[in-house]
Amino acid sequence: MRKRRLRFYGSGDYATYWQVEDAAAVLSAFRGDEPADAATAIELHNAHLFLQAGFVPASISESEQTELAEKSVRARGAVARYFTQVDASNVLDRILDVPREYHSDLLTLLANNRAYERCDADAMLKALFGTGVRLGEMLANKKLVRQYDAQLRVLLLVQSKNAELLIRQLFSKDRRKSHYLPSSLTASDLRDLMARYIRSDDANSNYLRLIETAPISEKTTGVDARLKLEAKRRRDLETEAIFRENPGIKSGAEIRIADEQDEPVVSDLEGMVVRFSYSRQWLEESTDYPSILNNFQHLFEFTDESALLSLPAYHSELGVFERFMMTSGQTDYHIGAAYRVRDMTSTLQTQLMLSFLVSQGIELESVVSWFFHSYLPAEFNARGFSFRQSATGSSFLERTRHLLVEMESVARQFSLYVEDGEIDRELLAMSSDNIRYREIPSLLEHKYLYSSDAPEVQGILHALFSDQSTMNYIDDELQADDLATLLLRNVVPYSRFEEHQTSMLDQLIALEILWNDAGRVRIGDAAQFLLLRSLHMNEAANYAHLAPRGRAAADKMLDRGWLNQAASLLTTAESSYFNYQLNKAEFHDGPEIRNKYLHGSQVDADGPSAHFEAYVTTLKLMISLVIKINDDFLCARIEDGRDENRHD
Repeated sequence: MRKRRLRFYGSGDYATYWQVEDAAAVLSAFRGDEPADAATAIELHNAHLFLQAGFVPASISESEQTELAEKSVRARGAVARYFTQVDASNVLDRILDVPREYHSDLLTLLANNRAYERCDADAMLKALFGTGVRLGEMLANKKLVRQYDAQLRVLLLVQSKNAELLIRQLFSKDRRKSHYLPSSLTASDLRDLMARYIRSDDANSNYLRLIETAPISEKTTGVDARLKLEAKRRRDLETEAIFRENPGIKSGAEIRIADEQDEPVVSDLEGMVVRFSYSRQWLEESTDYPSILNNFQHLFEFTDESALLSLPAYHSELGVFERFMMTSGQTDYHIGAAYRVRDMTSTLQTQLMLSFLVSQGIELESVVSWFFHSYLPAEFNARGFSFRQSATGSSFLERTRHLLVEMESVARQFSLYVEDGEIDRELLAMSSDNIRYREIPSLLEHKYLYSSDAPEVQGILHALFSDQSTMNYIDDELQADDLATLLLRNVVPYSRFEEHQTSMLDQLIALEILWNDAGRVRIGDAAQFLLLRSLHMNEAANYAHLAPRGRAAADKMLDRGWLNQAASLLTTAESSYFNYQLNKAEFHDGPEIRNKYLHGSQVDADGPSAHFEAYVTTLKLMISLVIKINDDFLCARIEDGRDENRHD
């Protein structure tokens, strides 16, 4: 078996630390001779990078460090001389048998020493392919692509499989490294290659999806509506074939109303199917309009205890496979299994409530109308809001279009009320711009908290809550998904942590995130911990809902530069969820309900319930907006009371 060569991965990679002794050994063995081959020269180059970055064995003396530094300089010169001598006559022999882990370094050293300028395309590309360098690796080197632009364009277009390289570069959010496409590659070339890929036998559904959800840009990427549709239809065929051969694992949600059940809700999980049973008695006794809205917020858990919506896709709930292995487009809404189940559940809950209320002679839209026409004026003296419910007997197509218009109108009305303290109907009539959900204002001056980019707080969140942190495993008995869970469920002595963990542990203790309580490591201040957990789980915290201790912790974190404060009706994650469902403001892989229904481009089907699903989703969004508006008014009233008390 070939001995694995030395490789410098950068100062932030643990593999670098494990090779410090090997790097010193390579430099110590260097006698100033010309490297025997390209692989040896590249290993010397990597050894030089170790020393240049300050990585030397702790055991060697100062004089030995000086000697290593001198050898490192000479090694750098030897590597440069080796690659400077590469030209068209010897390139085939000079770069023969370079192992795969050195391909990137090989291309960089050839570029840095101007070998591409001395070699014609035929000689260089033949040599690179001969040593096993793949086309994708070549496209990662900007100087190589610029030098051999025309030839690389031809190579790209030869095989339809090469479309994956450009699809990943143009549309994927999760690129491991950047590729540089030849400037001579036209939009027509790109479209032709992707079209051939879609029709090929080895088209991958992940790449088909990236084309399907890519933004239309005929003059830049070659993507048009026909290409997207062709990719969608091919992916549908592939998916159908997969499930025909393998039915897979059942997942989803089941919801029912129980005639004999005392508890308002009973839930259980069987495999990957979540089941909810709701008490008929509870539902029948809570048909007044305030209780109906409360059932959505609390019984159906549309929000958490601080009125943050549970409906969006949150990064914290993605599994390792979903975060690192799934192929996502640059304009994709990154969703996982948890979101899919929750989205299905909330849709079924809305459908259940809609049907149940009809059986009670109540239209759910009439509850929304009551909220704006009766509740807001009576409870908050907020007058002038209007909401017109759909006409009785109208189709779900008509209801969906109507409700979308009313939802945008409500958002505009609330914005005007926040800005002016009243709703000017003439001014409202003159507002025709698309609603930007992220920019809907709040009645509160400081409402939401977000983690800043400060390295300290990012390190804290990673150490406490990430399943990729090195802090969540001590041994087979003391392990958990994350450090926070480990400490909450176990008595963990400081002495049980490994040496490589104590540096981070000491930092967390010094910052008072954790406490060393007589040798036991514990979660520090509870209010501070709950705030940090919300930042991780919900990507925000609601300052207005914090108790005095929570506000004190938040204020301290603000002073440290760990948090940013903002005022808006919706959090960033919540507004992204609305955008995903309704439009293309942020994402191109969503249902796009607003754009399709208001522009008349929805897919029609026969039958009266063809558009029922779109209507239920829109209704779910409308109810969510009502919950958020109500919370904003409630919090503003509480804040006004606090201000008055401070004044007194």
